[in-house]
Amino acid sequence: MRRRDLLVVLGGAAVTWPLAARGQHANQIRQIGMLMAYAEDDPDGQAFVTEFREGLEKLGWAEGRNIRIITR
Repeated sequence: MRRRDLLVVLGGAAVTWPLAARGQHANQIRQIGMLMAYAEDDPDGQAFVTEFREGLEKLGWAEGRNIRIITR
């Protein structure tokens, strides 16, 4: 095998490898972490989280479908 042929084969593999690896993460669920100064049973804190989720849904992000929200 000539050196030029080897470079063409290696170059083609280097170009297609990132495309194949990138295709595996298409359905990845994103995570959002929320640190809050409210107790879990506080009505103000619950209202804030509800409004935040509704705002994300208006932008096309739905919990369980393409995002996960973790509150602490």
